[in-house]
Amino acid sequence: MAEEKKEKPANDAEQKKTKEHDDDFQYIVRIANTDIDGEKTVIHGIASIKGIGRHMSSLIVENSKLDSKQKMGYLKEKQIVAIQKAIEEIKQTAPIWMLNHRKHYETGENIHLIGPQIEMQLRDEVNIMKKIRSYRGTRHEQNLPVRGQRTRANNRKGLSLGVSKRRGN
Repeated sequence: MAEEKKEKPANDAEQKKTKEHDDDFQYIVRIANTDIDGEKTVIHGIASIKGIGRHMSSLIVENSKLDSKQKMGYLKEKQIVAIQKAIEEIKQTAPIWMLNHRKHYETGENIHLIGPQIEMQLRDEVNIMKKIRSYRGTRHEQNLPVRGQRTRANNRKGLSLGVSKRRGN
C-alpha cells in the first residue's frame, strides 16, 4: 500500500499560518494611501492610518457595519470600499470633539485630516506663525521649545555637559 504522508509543520506558529491563510487572504490591504498589514484586526488596521486613532477607527468600523475582530486580510472589496467611504464621510458622522483639526485657520470649519495632509497642514500653520511673527513662530524659528518648557536645566543643545573625571591625585 502506497500511502501518501503529509509533512506536518514543525511548530504551532507554522501550523497556525497554514490554517489561517487560505487563497482569499491579502497580506497587504491598501486604504487611504496606506499599506495595512493583513494580520491586524480591522480596528487596529484602520488605526494604523495616520490621523486615525483607536476611537476613530472603532467609529469607522461601526459606521461601515463590519466585525471588529475580523482580520484585515479577509476583507472583501465591498468591505474595503465601505471603509474608504466611511473615512471620507467621517466629518459628518463623527462628533466635533473627535475631529483632529477644529476651526481651520482660513475657513473656520471643522475638518479631519488624514495621512500626508496632516504634515502639510502643520508645516503651513508653522509658516503662518513665523510670517506674522507670533511668539510661537519666533520660538519655532529659533528651534526653542514652543509650549513653555524650561530651557535652562533641560533641552541643552551642543556638547554634553556632565560630571568630568578628576585628573590624577
